[in-house]
Amino acid sequence: MGDMSAAIHPGAPDDMRAYRAPSLFQPHRVRQAIRDAHKKKIPPLIGYYAGLSSIPITRFLAPMGYDCVWIDWEHTSCDVETMTTMVHEIVFMSEGRTIPWVRVPGHDHAAIGFALDAGASIIIPQVETVEQAKYVVSAAKFGTKQKGTRSMPPFRFVPGITDMGADGKRDVWQNLNDQAAIMVQIETLEGINNLDAILTEVPDIDVVWLGSLDCRISMNLPANFGHGDEPVWLAAVDKFNATLKKHDKPRAGFCLQGGETLTKMAQDNCFLMHAADVLKLYEMAPQLVSARAAVALKK
Repeated sequence: MGDMSAAIHPGAPDDMRAYRAPSLFQPHRVRQAIRDAHKKKIPPLIGYYAGLSSIPITRFLAPMGYDCVWIDWEHTSCDVETMTTMVHEIVFMSEGRTIPWVRVPGHDHAAIGFALDAGASIIIPQVETVEQAKYVVSAAKFGTKQKGTRSMPPFRFVPGITDMGADGKRDVWQNLNDQAAIMVQIETLEGINNLDAILTEVPDIDVVWLGSLDCRISMNLPANFGHGDEPVWLAAVDKFNATLKKHDKPRAGFCLQGGETLTKMAQDNCFLMHAADVLKLYEMAPQLVSARAAVALKK
């Protein structure tokens, strides 16, 4: 991760353990990590996309040292218990080196609470309007000061053991508002057009992701893995980028390539998804073709 210890305090670990909470049952201080990466105090967070609801795969990958793991609860058949177990596997098997993020299925208040109660930060898909943004952020926060409607889980922490406030001053519930981060995905042209108002009226959004694949599909453009050079598409992307720059808001995105491409993407992103279980499995099909060719009987 580079010179992270100097960005936090002398002697701090040189990875995401520098942002650990007092207990691994609590979410990391992810909001601070995102801000530090955005301000170039630390390098961008490098993440792994868990597209499969697989506890064994999660357990195997957790010790590898990724800064983040994205659990895709939106697009995989995953119950609350499995999601919670994956979050715990990521945190505990990595010994706090890795931050779990959960993309929740839609804007459901209960799903947001389940993911946060597990100890994850959250990714909210398909945010298009100010009203939607206000609703999902409200569901993630405690207390009327931040217009929060989140319910306090009475048995989530053990008194005096895992319920310590991270700042040593406020109680755990007030601290949690400042720990877990909220990422919203803008995945339609309407969302791009409303993004300025969303970021103006909902400042507790921590980071924004342009869901380019869904956005292109919503605009009736070829999916093309989220890429294209159509004038209408380039104008939409320019507007998205300009809005984030106006609000000085962190952004995140995919970058599966390495080298100069990754270096360039790191200039504008505080969080980059750089690997995925599903993509590694896709590699098995051409490997099988090559294997069959290698052992084919000669005629």
